Amino acid sequence: MKLATFNVNSIRKRAGHVRRFLERQQPDLLFLQELKCRTEEFPALEFEGTGYRVHAIGQQGGRNGVAVLGRIPFEVVAEALPGDEADTQARYVEVKAAGMQVAGIYLPNGNSGGDDGYAYKLAWMARLRALAAARLDAFAPFAILGDFNVCPTALDLAPGALSPTDALVRPESRAALRAIENLGLTDALRALHPGQRLYTYWDYGAAFDLNAGLRIDHALLSADLAERLRAAEVDLAPRAEETPSDHTPVLVELDG
Repeated sequence: MKLATFNVNSIRKRAGHVRRFLERQQPDLLFLQELKCRTEEFPALEFEGTGYRVHAIGQQGGRNGVAVLGRIPFEVVAEALPGDEADTQARYVEVKAAGMQVAGIYLPNGNSGGDDGYAYKLAWMARLRALAAARLDAFAPFAILGDFNVCPTALDLAPGALSPTDALVRPESRAALRAIENLGLTDALRALHPGQRLYTYWDYGAAFDLNAGLRIDHALLSADLAERLRAAEVDLAPRAEETPSDHTPVLVELDG
């Protein structure tokens, strides 16, 4: 069983990158973030003949947006993160598949909108923690994959890549992520690559060639799924293609 996440930074620009990734890696479920299109604008025709079913959640104004692509049967159980009915940003999708519940997220960046923007990030993380606690309390095999917009530790960003006041590394952001993990979720990449500098995002320009990156795309697994963890990797190939996203995919492979 292979799960993957990929912030595509505009699916209409990156549909070819996603299709090539699917053909090469063949994940069972792929979660996409930052579609930057309305639901009806998702380029579904690009994925005809691939064997993947697509469920996209776009947003008016061409911002945010998430999707799931599956080559196994899945049931969509949520298209929004519970806890704030006034929140209309397209940042969450959750599915049931192969005896698991898996959420794909695009967590707010927190650097725009001043204090209110950062407060929204932390409130969103608190809602995510409540959701994760409910899933774990129900003993559901559960995973969260996506762009978390948090570098958990100093190991997860190139030295000097961000200001200490950046929302991705502020103590409150890191504490909120730890609070989610401390429910009993395992950071799959870090579990199999302790002490290794792995990045999933590089700004445009020379950052990729210099490997001046960030690790902000994560896969968190409940204890029963962590016991099945076989492999976790960052796939650098899409980031090295022409006109890439500034992110690259993360893949997790589970036994069974």
